[in-house]
Amino acid sequence: MDEFDVVIVGAGPVGLFLACELGLADCSVLVLEREPEPHSPWRAEPLGGRGLSAMSIQAFYRRGMLDALLTASGIDEVPDTDDPAPPRLAGHFAGMMLDAAAIDPTALPFRLPSPAPELMMTSLDTIESVLSERAAKLGVEIRYGAMVSAVTQHDESVSVQTDEQEYTARWVVGCDGGRSTVRRLAGFEFVGTEPQFTGYTMLATIADPDKLSHGFTLTSTGLYIRMQTDGHVAMMDFDGGAFDRSQQPTLEHLQAVLRRVSGTDVTLTEVQLASTFTDRAMQTTTYRQGRVLLAGDAAHIHSPLGGQGLNSGLGDAGNLGWKLAATVHGTAPDGLLDTYTGERRPIAAKVLDWSRAQVAVMRPDPHSQAIQGVIRDLIATGDGTTYVFGRISSLWIRYDLGSEHPLVGRSAPDFRLEDGTRLGDLMHDGRGVALDFSADRYLHDAAMQWENRIRYAAGAARNHLGLRAVLVRPDGVVAWVGGHDADREAFERVAEQWFGSPAIAP
Repeated sequence: MDEFDVVIVGAGPVGLFLACELGLADCSVLVLEREPEPHSPWRAEPLGGRGLSAMSIQAFYRRGMLDALLTASGIDEVPDTDDPAPPRLAGHFAGMMLDAAAIDPTALPFRLPSPAPELMMTSLDTIESVLSERAAKLGVEIRYGAMVSAVTQHDESVSVQTDEQEYTARWVVGCDGGRSTVRRLAGFEFVGTEPQFTGYTMLATIADPDKLSHGFTLTSTGLYIRMQTDGHVAMMDFDGGAFDRSQQPTLEHLQAVLRRVSGTDVTLTEVQLASTFTDRAMQTTTYRQGRVLLAGDAAHIHSPLGGQGLNSGLGDAGNLGWKLAATVHGTAPDGLLDTYTGERRPIAAKVLDWSRAQVAVMRPDPHSQAIQGVIRDLIATGDGTTYVFGRISSLWIRYDLGSEHPLVGRSAPDFRLEDGTRLGDLMHDGRGVALDFSADRYLHDAAMQWENRIRYAAGAARNHLGLRAVLVRPDGVVAWVGGHDADREAFERVAEQWFGSPAIAP
């Protein structure tokens, strides 16, 4: 029987990112994946194309994986400037496209120049390849073709049974998707709302493609999306989710739906690949049951509108990784692991509502069409576009950490010291960071008490946003800021809250 600190079920981006976080912290990690091999047409371009938002891209940047991700995605590096670059992509709301030029960058909170763009397109296969390579270097073991059949909790461990072997871990994390086996076996409650539509994505040969407009087209009967790759089409049919996975979609069925949704007599001559999905919006009531935790789609599902699912899952992994590692090593303060549910579940609840709002606007009825007209007017304004972009890019996310300062609880800006060192450069090893911008280095002695858990860096910054010092958690979230009235006691109190007693050796 093999024993590990953590067994992760699911080798998608969420499970692999979590595995890298735990491996970076010297935890022994096994990832079990039910698919027999990592690559498939559904994960590569074009069907596996996905958008990454600001916080997801920052997570790769802070662990030194951004260059590899950009290169593998065919994206040029962001120019190194002293001013934040304007957003290059903007996204959409319910199929209504945003104009990136209308975004007001000054209205985005605490924005500083960074090598990490705020939105980018890549693929699941690309993300997983980058993360798999990193995981291997960190000693993470990944086993494919491992179907989990039982999860049994004990006082100090969890047993995971596959078709061929049993594994023991101190903790188990289900990152195994919307139909999570771990969620079912561990008895998590999954609640929410039922679907309004069946969605389809397909790669097909179209006899008369010019009958379909490029990009997102919102119609009076639904939505279709003609992608850049020939024959790659997605569509949403408001049938109450009746068709989803009830049967394999045939060419005739797909053509009928596409004609109905597009209002054209377009003809399909061959279908290479096709799959269905819905806007079912569900969430577990907690992300932890004893020694079993959930992340990503295993904990929350919703429609793919706005590309929030993958990004929410990566946010879960980043939030959970350092907390679970500290728990494994015995340095975590009381209740640290419980803050995972406390912080991430409200974020997912808002994402579910964001998805529901888009579906409500798209419904083919006069009331929804009227609301759609209002939304079009709103996003035609600079304020409206900026608000929607902030939601899409995840720049709106802020955890309630008990501080009134508007930066606390947000993703840290990429502060750059005068010697050129960036905050992102200081976070590659997975520790927290104390940035001391003051000339007297008043935090040095306090921060050095946690030197194995907090990296201390001092020096003037090119733009310190009027702050004297900042304490950043390993997930890049600001835990404390110091102004002119900051003192050592306040820093030590917050540091102990998140990093445990300095007297405990890791």
